[in-house]
Formats: sequence, C-alpha cells, structure tokens
Amino acid sequence: MKFVTKRIHAFLDYPVAIALIILPFLLGLGATNPLALQLSVVTGVAAFILTLLTDHHLGAIKVISYKMHLLVDFIVAIVFIVAPLIFAFEGMDAYYYWINGIAVLTVVSLHKSEVVT
Repeated sequence: MKFVTKRIHAFLDYPVAIALIILPFLLGLGATNPLALQLSVVTGVAAFILTLLTDHHLGAIKVISYKMHLLVDFIVAIVFIVAPLIFAFEGMDAYYYWINGIAVLTVVSLHKSEVVT
C-alpha cells in the first residue's frame, strides 16, 4: 500500500533536514569516526537546499523535478545504509545511519504515484 503523497513528502523534508543537522550533536555522533557527525550535517544542509529547490508546494525556487528529488532521496538512503560498513562506524554512529537510511528508503518506497492533469 503506497500512501506517501508529494504533499506529505514535502512536509517531511524540512524537519528531516533540520534533524540531520542537529541530531548528530545531541546524540554525540562521531565517537567511532568524526565522519559520522560530519556526513549527517552535510547531508542535512544539502537536503534543506534540495527541498528549497524542488518543484513541490513547499519549494521556494522549484528548479529540481520531484522525480529527481526522489532519486536523490533513494541514493541518500543507500549511502546511509552502507556508510557504517565503509567507514567502520560502530554503536550509535552505525545505528543512526542504518535507522535513517531504512526510514528514507521506506518513505521513498511508499511514495504514491500521482497523476498530473
């Protein structure tokens, strides 16, 4: 059952981007590798910019198609899932990326196709 609409996704984007910037500091990420903190913050900033530039009702400059936005989200999910393995993140550092990667992958996979009329 696919129920995540373009509108719902748009409302999720800004809080998720901000969380990716703030949560690494609150959770003390970077204990096993400083990149664990940095990767999330950089991804959060990029996600915020991507959302501003996406062609949906909360995008400010609407130059990136929503389809491209979903593709970027999918790639980020895969990167987050494999990052702990590649960069030897352990403990909270690894769990943070695996949980976020699976969450983003789930949202993208539950995306409801919308017919444009």
